[in-house]
Amino acid sequence: MQKIEHIGIAVGDIEASNKLFAKIFGKDSYKSEKVTSEGVITSFFQIGESKIELVAATNDDSPISKYLSNNKEGMHHISFAVNDIEKEMKRLKKEGIRLLNETPKNGADNKLICFLHPKDTNGVLIELCQEIK
Repeated sequence: MQKIEHIGIAVGDIEASNKLFAKIFGKDSYKSEKVTSEGVITSFFQIGESKIELVAATNDDSPISKYLSNNKEGMHHISFAVNDIEKEMKRLKKEGIRLLNETPKNGADNKLICFLHPKDTNGVLIELCQEIK
């Protein structure tokens, strides 16, 4: 793993949250994008070398919609950049860590992504991400 790529925050209203976090960070989101495969809309803020990703559901079947039905808005996941996502997935499986998807998926911000099962990571949802070249 290279670095923390971003911290994901689950929000109910992306527009209201964009305004709030723009006030907090003193700057606007640099990018917003729908990820149809995950049923979400994302919004990114660059803070130094790190990013904050706001994530809101676009439909009731979205993992974020399900998350917010059981939890309050707040930190949802931490994402780590990797050079070779498939190699890292194989390594983690050998270590006994369950993956929430067996093959990398297309995610936001031009990334391939994979989530680790939070029951195997002390309750923290961890995302692996690799830049799509």
